[in-house]
Amino acid sequence: MGTKDILIIEDEVVIRSSIRKFLHKQGYKVSEAGSVAEATAFNLTNFDLIITDLRLPGAIGTDIIKQAPDIPVLVMTSYASVTSAVDAMKLGAVDYIAKPFNYDDLLSTVRRVVSDEDKTADDKQSPAPLTNMLGKCAAMLTLFEQIAKVAPTDTNVLIQGESGTGKELVAKAIHVSSKQSKANMISLNCAAIPDSLIESELFGHEKGAFTGATSRRLGLVEAADGGTLFLDEIGELPLEAQARLLRVLQEGEVRRVGSVETIKVKVRLVAATHRDLKSLAKTGGFREDLYYRLNVVKLTLPPLRERRSDLEELSQHFLRLNCEKLGKPCLSFSEESRRLIESYHWPGNIRELENAIERAVILCEEPVISPDLLSIELDVSLIEPTDEQNPEELSLEDYFLKFVQENQDQMTETELSQKLGISRKALWQKRQKHNIPREKSRRT
Repeated sequence: MGTKDILIIEDEVVIRSSIRKFLHKQGYKVSEAGSVAEATAFNLTNFDLIITDLRLPGAIGTDIIKQAPDIPVLVMTSYASVTSAVDAMKLGAVDYIAKPFNYDDLLSTVRRVVSDEDKTADDKQSPAPLTNMLGKCAAMLTLFEQIAKVAPTDTNVLIQGESGTGKELVAKAIHVSSKQSKANMISLNCAAIPDSLIESELFGHEKGAFTGATSRRLGLVEAADGGTLFLDEIGELPLEAQARLLRVLQEGEVRRVGSVETIKVKVRLVAATHRDLKSLAKTGGFREDLYYRLNVVKLTLPPLRERRSDLEELSQHFLRLNCEKLGKPCLSFSEESRRLIESYHWPGNIRELENAIERAVILCEEPVISPDLLSIELDVSLIEPTDEQNPEELSLEDYFLKFVQENQDQMTETELSQKLGISRKALWQKRQKHNIPREKSRRT
């Protein structure tokens, strides 16, 4: 297959350099340009992929598509510019990624795009799309099997899971393994768009349909024609928009806001939510007929607190990824940090774990990451007992003892309590319990 050549077009030098370094470490040969004009100085046919920002000085990023019609172009755009990204794909872009992006998502997209032409029909039946999803616990292995079974079908899928568990990764895995993989996957977070704009965003509108509608606009449903539409937090979708979406699923047609004509579309819907749609439907907060249309196959993502056997693999993965992204030497977790990661409840799930590790890598000035750099706000009620321990003897106690003894000479009681996420009174009580009073000569 050989080394793949990638051209990055980005006017922000820091971002461009960061992407180049990251992709170079993954084994790609990377060239850079600050504008479309600079990019045309290269022989574009030599590249396997072009990654371009949408907004550039001079010509916009999508102009490179005309210059290199046979080369896949991946467009980077801000999250707020979903419509612009959709327009880019209509012009021929192979995909888009929203800024600020997760480098794991970028790598997954790049690998998928540059490897498409090297794959045989048999290769495309492999579980490769799931390589970006980590986990060996029973619940995740079951989920992987379910994805592999449902992905090749046209069935609508509902993904259930708490915020931060990785529902969009599941949607991407389904799309990449589906018959629609060559077409677009269009994503929309229903909670991020005001109710007054959601119908126009999804279904498009005609010129003059409402105040401010100065031109015809393509909706995301039309943009996803032939591909996959991923609606995150679908429980937040207003009832009127739900009725329109139901028609798309039932009749395979969409009508733009302000239009009397219908347009035929073929869209596979993958929806996600952290809410109980069945209960919402019973109370009138969600259309019951739409719920049953969506709930043909339901995939459930377990929260991170139920995946403790995966914590080490996930934390090492995020540590390695952030070291590469930030250009730092390979760091490691201290034993105390490992125990803290294993004991913490992680209410924000994988997203919280990833953020905590990224913050620690940024702040770390030593080869080893200490517990305080993770900035976890400990709550005794959210700490899980370790294996074979009495529930009354939580693993937090061991961490507490070591942390206090190692830091009390350099930190005040207020600083210690803040780092531990407890009050000064609770700190004093724990000192009494474990017989580690503070000497009066030390700072308080």
